[in-house]
Amino acid sequence: MKRLLLVLIILIPIKVLGISASSAIAMDLDNGRVLYGYNLDEPRLIASTTKIMTAIIAIENGELNKEIEVTDVIYEAFGSAIYIEVGEKLTLKDLLYGLMLRSGNDAALVIAESVSGTEEEFVYLMNEYATNLNMKNTIFYNPHGLEEGNGNANKSSVHDMAKLTKYAMENEVFKEIFKTKKYTVKTNYKTYVWHNKNKLLSLDYITGGKTGYTELARRTLVTTGSKNNMNIVVVTLNDPNDWADHRSIYENIYDKYNSYQIIKKENFKIENEEYYINDKLYIKNDYYMTLTKEELKKLTLNYNLIKFEDYVDDTNVGNIEVILDGKIYHKEPIYVELIKQEEKLTWWQKFKRWLNTW
Repeated sequence: MKRLLLVLIILIPIKVLGISASSAIAMDLDNGRVLYGYNLDEPRLIASTTKIMTAIIAIENGELNKEIEVTDVIYEAFGSAIYIEVGEKLTLKDLLYGLMLRSGNDAALVIAESVSGTEEEFVYLMNEYATNLNMKNTIFYNPHGLEEGNGNANKSSVHDMAKLTKYAMENEVFKEIFKTKKYTVKTNYKTYVWHNKNKLLSLDYITGGKTGYTELARRTLVTTGSKNNMNIVVVTLNDPNDWADHRSIYENIYDKYNSYQIIKKENFKIENEEYYINDKLYIKNDYYMTLTKEELKKLTLNYNLIKFEDYVDDTNVGNIEVILDGKIYHKEPIYVELIKQEEKLTWWQKFKRWLNTW
């Protein structure tokens, strides 16, 4: 009986934090390293967290300050909305705030039509982005996340959604919208005041988030947090207790991990380097990494230098690889700066030069 019990424990995913979600992940936003999670690559319905993809595509492919007149495409929307009307005029940027803060499905359709001409063309772009971001367990059918009448529905995994959020958070416009608690906009029809549905924004370390819910997907949530130079994204799918679970995951990560400076640009030097001994090697950035104390002990740096016979200032001559458990998490370029050498002359050469000055 004891042997059977042991086998059952091995087969069940271990949720050490008591998380309620069907799938969960905490990932380092700086390098993509998974710090916690289970069922990482299991495709599940993602509901309105879809709108993270909708937003970043619109930001990168649309004109933010372009005024858009709402068309009757909004009649195809149902569920959560910002209740815009046909003929109303808003900028693309305004619509993005309505999309992300209030999860407006009507806003999603207007954005898709504005950016790509049709919803179908926009969805094609969504799946193209997913492929380029190596989101292998993701498929999109619409820009809002509701299930289609024919049964099709947007699906992804927590790992894929974390990858997407990492990419989106590299965009300053997206970051600003993602963290906004309140937004006011006046149109030619009326004035809106939108409050963010992400309750976790009340916590000091939370830097953004997107909620989602349908009866089939249940509760879905993506949030980002930053504390003590540790930048994290947390994703849960089908989680009835998502607010508390996200908070629990963040607190566990911030308690267990620290941010360590791995590479320091000041007074950079490679011991026993022989290729550029007459010049100066340097790097342009410091590098920090979120690690446990045990992981810090296992971390290694690998210096790769290329020997150039002819080179100029700021030539890239190699890199530093940051390696943990055999995987490279960061590559920092190494550059060279030419140091002007003092000309060494004999006393006779110096005497002749002195004579030439007369």
